[in-house]
Amino acid sequence: MGDQKRKSWVNWLLFLATMVIVFLLGLLASSIMERRAEAVFAYEPVVDITMDYEPRNEIWGKNYPREYETYYQTSDTSFRTKYNGNVWIDMLEEDPRMVVLWAGYGFSKDYSQARGHAYAIEDIRNTLRTGGPMKPDEGPMPNTCWTCKSPDVPRVMQETGIAEFYNGKWASRGAQIHNPIGCADCHDPESMELRISRPALIEAFERQGKDISKVTHQEMRTLVCAQCHVEYYFNEESPAPGVPYLTFPWDKGTTPEEMLEYYNKMEFADWTHKISKAPMLKAQHPGYEIFKTSIHYERGVSCADCHMPYVSEGGVKYTNHWMTSPLRHVSTSCQVCHKESESTLFKNVFDKQDRVIEIRNKAEKELVKAHVEAGAAWKAGASETEMYSILQDIREAQWYWDYAAASHGASAHAPIETLRILGNSLNVAKEARVKLARLLASKGITEEIPYPDISTKAKAQAFIGLPMEKLLEQKREFLREIVPVWDAEAEAREETYPEYGE
Repeated sequence: MGDQKRKSWVNWLLFLATMVIVFLLGLLASSIMERRAEAVFAYEPVVDITMDYEPRNEIWGKNYPREYETYYQTSDTSFRTKYNGNVWIDMLEEDPRMVVLWAGYGFSKDYSQARGHAYAIEDIRNTLRTGGPMKPDEGPMPNTCWTCKSPDVPRVMQETGIAEFYNGKWASRGAQIHNPIGCADCHDPESMELRISRPALIEAFERQGKDISKVTHQEMRTLVCAQCHVEYYFNEESPAPGVPYLTFPWDKGTTPEEMLEYYNKMEFADWTHKISKAPMLKAQHPGYEIFKTSIHYERGVSCADCHMPYVSEGGVKYTNHWMTSPLRHVSTSCQVCHKESESTLFKNVFDKQDRVIEIRNKAEKELVKAHVEAGAAWKAGASETEMYSILQDIREAQWYWDYAAASHGASAHAPIETLRILGNSLNVAKEARVKLARLLASKGITEEIPYPDISTKAKAQAFIGLPMEKLLEQKREFLREIVPVWDAEAEAREETYPEYGE
């Protein structure tokens, strides 16, 4: 009798447990269906985007409001970390040595901390590097400089051809390049799949025998960034002779040593240094190349995983298009993998940056001295034969320094590789100075060449002979007279684009 009662109690318990499980499964199924319905509703197209390269982000925003709204948070420039962040910083004022290192090149006039993508058009218009003369068909920089600034670029490339787009002076395309970096730069309008819209990356892969169309989606979450965050140069020899064709110097590899070998073989130089007369290279922003040497890249982490992490809202999971420092949203970027506290993660990053900055500063001081001492050697009557080896050392040392300094986030992406590169810069710069000391001694100069007073940007620019007042007035005239014309022409053109109704 007792056994029967016990069995009956157990049966009722199993029945109740089964009912609870069924009830909970029902709730789970209902939640899943509801969230799917929310997702479908959230991404039901409001408009049909008919242009292959629709440059207006607000049109895309009608279909993808969450991504659109988070993208325009890139206009927020209030976040500052120990080193930079996304606030506006005059880097030449912060580090006047750079003025001397870039003497004779546009960066000695103006170099500011990069702001968010929403400012791409405004910032390239305002910088003194695209300064006078300022007639619409003139200007010192080529059209190639527009390449990474706007989704209008692939649109115009499609209309005119790639080489034709690169051809001509920067100011001649001003009315056509109007919308800031956005959706069409990375997405196909029909499928929303990630795609490469700039030819240089595709061409670089092809020269290496690789088909970029066969990479995974996770790889594309890095490669869409690698369209622009890379080292590049303007190749006027190939594939369109006489046209400054944007090219990635990856044919021998993507390390700074391999790229230097590439440049040396073709005897390429971006400019001749005003003081030392060395044939110089200007690194652009080899973020992708540095990132490839990192532990994150080795473990399959993409750029978007940290700089554009996934977020959930109302049952919808989407990519946050607020492209900014991971330190601004540690919980959704770093702490997805790293379980340390936020304060610990900040300290880990800043400790690495401190060490990189320490070596970088030493390399800069050695390079400034090398340029100034080379200038003294020329004045003392040194010949080109006597100076050749020295100038090649200066070129190499500054290339390594610039490669590390221009690679945004290098000290966080790959601190060990960055320190290695800066160590090479420091060593080669010292070797150049040893050779200069011997050469100067042979000319009767045994006293130390005085280090210039370049404690401020203004003093450094005066030291290299930059007529800053004239340059500033040219830029003011340009902004007053030509930019309003550009904007009016762009707005008139956009009125002829396809109509999109809700």
